[in-house]
Amino acid sequence: MSLQRTLKALSDPIRREILNLLKTGPMAAGDIAAKFDVTGAAVSRHLSVLKEAELIRDKRDGKFVYYELNASVLEEIMLWITELKGE
Repeated sequence: MSLQRTLKALSDPIRREILNLLKTGPMAAGDIAAKFDVTGAAVSRHLSVLKEAELIRDKRDGKFVYYELNASVLEEIMLWITELKGE
């Protein structure tokens, strides 16, 4: 995991909201895009950044792509922040 890439991915409010959406379970790319007032291409780029940071995973099912949280990377980040705080 590249911490710099992960922190960059987390710096955008739309990407953080995408992560919030995915905490309830996998979602199709189109369903994610429908939640935002930006172009589908913009949402696709946000998903790519999150995927490159390994914060999400994707799975193809026919013509649909479903995204889900990669909890292990989130746990690593939380552990690092906790250690940084000295707790």
